[in-house]
Amino acid sequence: MSSRSKKTRKVGLIGVRKDPDFNKKKKQNTTSPAKSKKHSGNKAGSRNAVESKAKQEKRASGNKDPRHGSKKPIELIKAPVTNAVVKKYATPADELAALEADNRLATLLDKLDDGIAISKAEQAYVDEKMARHRIICDLLGITDSDDEEEDEDPMKHLDAISMDEFKD
Repeated sequence: MSSRSKKTRKVGLIGVRKDPDFNKKKKQNTTSPAKSKKHSGNKAGSRNAVESKAKQEKRASGNKDPRHGSKKPIELIKAPVTNAVVKKYATPADELAALEADNRLATLLDKLDDGIAISKAEQAYVDEKMARHRIICDLLGITDSDDEEEDEDPMKHLDAISMDEFKD
């Protein structure tokens, strides 16, 4: 009969090690003390720990609780966010050109001319843009020529002409 050997999971060396002192180095590394980890922050439970007398005196003078959070006020009701972007123009003439090329303003003015009702926000937009248009026109010295032409009657001056001026 043959002897029976017990199976193991340990595997022997496969090949030859290059470093003959491998086992010695391994033993030296295990005996050396491990590096201590750097600790950051306070110890666990330090917030509720008993304070030293120096800290108690300091706190008594300021009456501040270390557990108290930020004193920054918090808004309970959110204010509406306005994403109004103010465009800056090089000259008033550029701003006037941009106002006159504004498609939204043009469509709203067309609706108003046709008698179609618009919302309060749209009306506020029209009022703001028209007020700015008037200011820019005043800066540039532009007057409403349409209003002046409607007021003046071209036939009015014909009566004032006398035919004697044209006779020789």
